[in-house]
Parts: sequence; structure tokens; C-alpha cells
Amino acid sequence: MLKQRVITALILLAILLPALFYPSYVPFAAVALVAMAAAAWEWGRLNGLGQGASVLLGALCLALCGLAWAGGWLQAPLPWLWALGGAAWVLGGAWLLRAGVAGWPGVPLAVRIVGGVLALWLAWLAVAQARVAGINFLLSVLTLVWTADICAYFAGRAFGLRFTKNKLAPSISPGKSWEGVWGGMAGVLVLACAWVAGDAHWQAAVPSLYTLLARQGWWLLLVGALFMAAMSVVGDLVESLIKRSAGVKDSSGLLPGHGGVLDRIDALLPTLPLAMMLSHFA
Repeated sequence: MLKQRVITALILLAILLPALFYPSYVPFAAVALVAMAAAAWEWGRLNGLGQGASVLLGALCLALCGLAWAGGWLQAPLPWLWALGGAAWVLGGAWLLRAGVAGWPGVPLAVRIVGGVLALWLAWLAVAQARVAGINFLLSVLTLVWTADICAYFAGRAFGLRFTKNKLAPSISPGKSWEGVWGGMAGVLVLACAWVAGDAHWQAAVPSLYTLLARQGWWLLLVGALFMAAMSVVGDLVESLIKRSAGVKDSSGLLPGHGGVLDRIDALLPTLPLAMMLSHFA
């Protein structure tokens, strides 16, 4: 398993890093588009669609992203789209987590399918726009999610249930603790402050998300970073809820040793559009 994880990670890095640092945003946007199409295929399978219908769902997601690209949306300011998408994630995520695993089958299939494809389309548009804005901005968003996840893991291992008696969401993801969430948030706050200092020291031509927030006041930086860290947890829990309802451990086997594409991007689905929302309204 470890060997598979390492090999898959190396292959992914060999694809993603050249695309990310290429002078044009086009290669990265194309790689992200393929990933979202694969995630849409996984989404169809998680919701009981057959192979053919799931492939069509992937093609539909690909087409929607392609239409937005052709329509010039990657360079267009879309503040109200980000606000609507962010609100949908906050309200919808809260409702889904409150309803729990048992509540997911009660959502009409058409709503699940359409909602999932729209969430993937919105995330692709957000990550592509973030790359258009600049590598520094995009990396500041991606590393927020990675830092929250890594710090939550180690804090959970070290302090899990030491200060609280209840786990975060035992019926959805039994391994997660409140201590892990707090550790992830603490890590994100450290990252945000360090990134702002780094931008100032190296006089970054493209500001990070954290610098944009800090320009409006340190209070907004702290609130924004904590909010984003919390929403990354929501994205993770929502996917875990759906997988548990479907009775599967991974969203697919597309990434040997890592599960599926959705398993790797679940926390990014809400945070990417929310990052674009904060950057436009900061």
C-alpha cells in the first residue's frame, strides 16, 4: 500500500508541478478540468448510476467547464457567483451534516446529481481563476487545506479526546476529533501569518489570499483563515457521509493507494469558491 501511495504521488506531482508553474494558466486549467470530469464520474457511481450514465456525467461536467472556459469566465470577475456558491456550501453543508448518513438517501436523486456536478464545476472555475490570478494566490489556498488536514491529523493523534468527551462526527467519520479540528485551525493561523510576512519580505508581485485579507485588517485575516479551515472540514465530512451512505471506503480506485479523485479534493470543493469570494469582497 505504501509503495502504491508513493508511486501514485510521484506520478501526480510529475503532472501537476509542470502544469502549475508553466508560464500560462492553460495547462493547469486543463489538468484540473480532467480531474473534475473524473470526479463527476465517481459522483455518478457513488449515487447509484451505472457505468454508462456515470461516464455521461463526467462528459457533462467536462462540457460545462469547457463552455465556461470558452465564454471567457476564467478572466471575468464573478463575485456574486462566488457568494452564491459559498452560501450554498455553508447552508447545504450544515443541513447535510445535521441530517447525517440516514438523511442522504432522502435527497432526490436528481438534486444529488445536479448539485454534485455544479459543485465540481464551481470548484474547477475557482481553481482555474485562482491560477489566472497567480501562482502565489493559488498556492496560498491549496496549502491552507493541506495544512489544516496535516495539523488536524497530528493534533488528533496527540490530543484526541483529551479535552473533549465526544468525537467530532462519530457516525460519519469516527476517527476525527475536536482536538484535531482545533489543531488544524491553529496550523492555518500560523500559516496565514507567516505567508503575510513572506509576501511583505519578498515583495510578492501577486498577493496571497492572506495578504488580501490582512490589508483590510488582521481581524479579517484571522476570521477568514478560521472560516476557511472550518469549511475544509465540512467538505471532508460531507464526502465521508456520502461514501458511508453508499457503503464504500473510497470514491473509486483511480488513484492507487489514495482512493479516488473526490477523496483527494473533497476539502477543496467548498474552500476554492469561498477563497474567490473572500478575495473579491476583501
